[in-house]
Amino acid sequence: MSQERRITAVLGPTNTGKTHYAIERMLGYRTGVIGLPLRLLAREVYDRIVAARGPSVVALVTGEERIVPPRAQYWVATVEAMPEALGADFVAIDEIQLCADPERGHVFTDRLLRARGTHETLFLGSDTMRSTIAELVPDAQFLRRERMSTLSYSGSRKISRMQPRSAIVGFSVDNVYAIAELIRRQKGGAAVVMGALSPRTRNAQVALYQNGDVDYLVATDAIGMGLNLDIDHVAFASTTKFDGRRMRTLAPNELAQIAGRAGRGMSHGTFGVTGEAPPLDDGVAEAIMEHRFTPVRKLNWRNPALQFGTVEALIRSLEEGSDDELLIKAREADDLRALKTLAADAEARARASDGASVRLLWDVCRIPDFRGISHAEHAQMIGQIFGYLHQIGKVPDDWLARQVKRLDRTEGDIDTLSKRLAFIRTWTYVAQRKSWVSDENHWREETRAVEDRLSDALHERLTQRFVDRRTSVLLRRLKQKEALLAEVNDKGEVTVEGEFVGRLEGFRFIADKEASGQEAKTLKSASLQALAPQFHLRADRFYNAPDTEIDFTEQGGLMWGEHAVGKMVPGDDPLKPGISVFVDDEAGADVAQKVQRRLQHFVDRKIAALFEPLLNLSRDEELSGLARGFAFRMVEGLGIIPRGEVAAEVKDLDQDARGALRKHGIRFGQFTIFMPLLLKPAPTRLRLVLWSLAQGLQEFPEAPPPGLVTVPSGTSLPRGYHAMAGYRAAGERAIRIDMLERLADMLRAEDSRGGFEAKADMLSITGMTLEQFADLMQGLGYAAEKGERAKVKAVAEAPAAEAEAADAPAEADAAAGEAAAEAEAAEVADAAPAAEAETAVEAPAADAGDAEVSEETPAEPEVEVYYTFKWAGRQGGNRNAQRRGGNQSAPAGRRNDTKGGDKPRGKGGKPKGKGPRRDNGPKQFQARPPKKEKAIDPDNPFAAALMGLKGKD
Repeated sequence: MSQERRITAVLGPTNTGKTHYAIERMLGYRTGVIGLPLRLLAREVYDRIVAARGPSVVALVTGEERIVPPRAQYWVATVEAMPEALGADFVAIDEIQLCADPERGHVFTDRLLRARGTHETLFLGSDTMRSTIAELVPDAQFLRRERMSTLSYSGSRKISRMQPRSAIVGFSVDNVYAIAELIRRQKGGAAVVMGALSPRTRNAQVALYQNGDVDYLVATDAIGMGLNLDIDHVAFASTTKFDGRRMRTLAPNELAQIAGRAGRGMSHGTFGVTGEAPPLDDGVAEAIMEHRFTPVRKLNWRNPALQFGTVEALIRSLEEGSDDELLIKAREADDLRALKTLAADAEARARASDGASVRLLWDVCRIPDFRGISHAEHAQMIGQIFGYLHQIGKVPDDWLARQVKRLDRTEGDIDTLSKRLAFIRTWTYVAQRKSWVSDENHWREETRAVEDRLSDALHERLTQRFVDRRTSVLLRRLKQKEALLAEVNDKGEVTVEGEFVGRLEGFRFIADKEASGQEAKTLKSASLQALAPQFHLRADRFYNAPDTEIDFTEQGGLMWGEHAVGKMVPGDDPLKPGISVFVDDEAGADVAQKVQRRLQHFVDRKIAALFEPLLNLSRDEELSGLARGFAFRMVEGLGIIPRGEVAAEVKDLDQDARGALRKHGIRFGQFTIFMPLLLKPAPTRLRLVLWSLAQGLQEFPEAPPPGLVTVPSGTSLPRGYHAMAGYRAAGERAIRIDMLERLADMLRAEDSRGGFEAKADMLSITGMTLEQFADLMQGLGYAAEKGERAKVKAVAEAPAAEAEAADAPAEADAAAGEAAAEAEAAEVADAAPAAEAETAVEAPAADAGDAEVSEETPAEPEVEVYYTFKWAGRQGGNRNAQRRGGNQSAPAGRRNDTKGGDKPRGKGGKPKGKGPRRDNGPKQFQARPPKKEKAIDPDNPFAAALMGLKGKD
């Protein structure tokens, strides 16, 4: 054969540069055509030639895409769409071994036998085709190309242990998706490549892999057809596939075509199996490594000499066999099945009445079934298209617009978008056929735009589902050992290299909760490495922050703004707690120490400010003897001690010692010894925390709401809680200790032996109903006798002076020297709420319904409930409080310095009403030895008045 018309078969394994060689040869001529097995590969080659020669001279023709510039010189096409009769100087067919493919083999065989360039023809493919080509194309020359790198078998490997830059191959969509999902969870993500993807989606997915955003590729056998990727290892998740009719095991040469994608250029590659795929037989693995395969001896063939006289003649010509033993009749393809179906349709058969209409019918039947729907539905659709083309010569614009518009939607999941893409490919194919639509350019652009939008949406969904971009980015940067850039916004959200990874709460990093497994480990590793400078900056800012930005919780936690940065822990002294900080180990010891020092300063200053009176008491060097010992007890009790617990010590204190203690604000109350300044809400809140720490409680009880005189006494509260909260439990409720002392002053004036009723001012300062007050009094050691009587209507309003007296503290016991302490308690106590109920002597407003009363029938008297209170002594007590397990204040009260327990004392310290009842005859008196009076405290503000009174005596 002359040099101008030579035919060459360039054969060899993968990674030999055959396609590159063909492109270089084609560009050496003025015109050329190259046929490729996949639309994806055609687009890749088209882009390469455009980069070399420019878009004005390069055409791309596939079933769904047609780019043909006016001065096209080089044509890139799928094998099925290769233009014929161009008379190009150069023609090349890639992957010529597909002549043996059951589905598409007859098309490749036709190109092998009939496609020729005027100067040069190249057939590119596997060595298995050598003998067959030699017999069918005797003039062909052969050029052997060796693989540029070695390919070796590495056996079976788990996906979790798969090396980076690997491709995992599955042979079904479901299998590909499952593998990609597994890799996303374990490795950060994978790109997905399938033959059904549009070039735009495929290129976007490949870009993820090629750019290093992901290190893994999950694909079908589409990657075996010439796609050039940087793959180091190919792993087969299965070695069987469905070929359209049955499940079959892949032949060694088919496995080699895919495995050969591992290793590119001079880089060596490996292949193996993974998942449920069994290990390859030694013989198969060796054959793949040495590129030794059984030669292809049978090629699929279909008669190219078609008869278009009638439909029957066309079908007969398509089914005609070959006399050559190397050529076997191809199985019935989709186009032939569609033709037979329409031939049985009366309307379609009637329309196909001449050669032109039969040829048109055959062209319509060649529309691929991209949708993969049933054969009947596909035949129905192409029958409708044939009807329009035969009747009006065009596919109606309005009908085509409805079909396209129905698909122009980007919402939905991966499967939905994939189906829409398959459907739009049908209309893209229709728009590419010459003279099938009225405005070819418009419909090509329209269908291409819809395909692009669907492709972009599909790429986005694939990436969202199968790629954890942040993990991929962080893994790559960690692998490259580059410094990671972390940013923390004002909400504490942490981004590393622009990817959200979690939150910085104080000095602890909280990783994104959506991450798990390997992803979570990667996030934490990368984040803590990047956050190291942020920890130091934040520690400096915290150390210089004002105390107003720091606070403590009722559980002992220490907060900086809304984030916990530490907690108080028990120390050697209740007023000197320790600090435990919440700082990640990765932040370093310097950061932890700085946070610890700042929190210790805050706690120390807070205690010094809120417990200043108590600290001054502890530091008073002038106190001595019993006063100093009692001061120690007060400090130990954090400023509050039930009187019953220190009855003996109080009794032993002389007036000088009491005066020295009163200078520090200590009030000697009837029920409690306390410092009124420490009853304010802020000291109370802190005192409960310090007390809970000292008691070793696991859960700290909270302080009562500020401003309440009484609160429910509660259940299961730790012993001593009520006193530390500034309350005393009595019955079902607990009363604030300063208000209890005011109540005690009122009770001194009552006849507790003979019995008395509650006054309005008693109910007023406690804010209780009569029934609640009765329960309180019983808790304090009184017996409450309930009775009923006719209600007396009030004649006149109580004088204003009486209302004022209800809020004023009772006159202090002068002999006991308690007047000054009572005045100080009144200053700090919150105003007592108004009484919640009527007293026994108040008359309710008349009901409007009682305005008219019959003169003949006298109205029944109203009945009111009242209580008579008598001192019960030791038999009373606060038994309810004991049963509830709360503060055992009542038993402590019964350990008072008087035998009568906590009963209010009259003048001279004697129990009120000790003589006979008033209705039992004249009062009797009994002389007693004179009692030695205690010296009057010179620091008492009432000392002068007391001296004056004694002088009068």
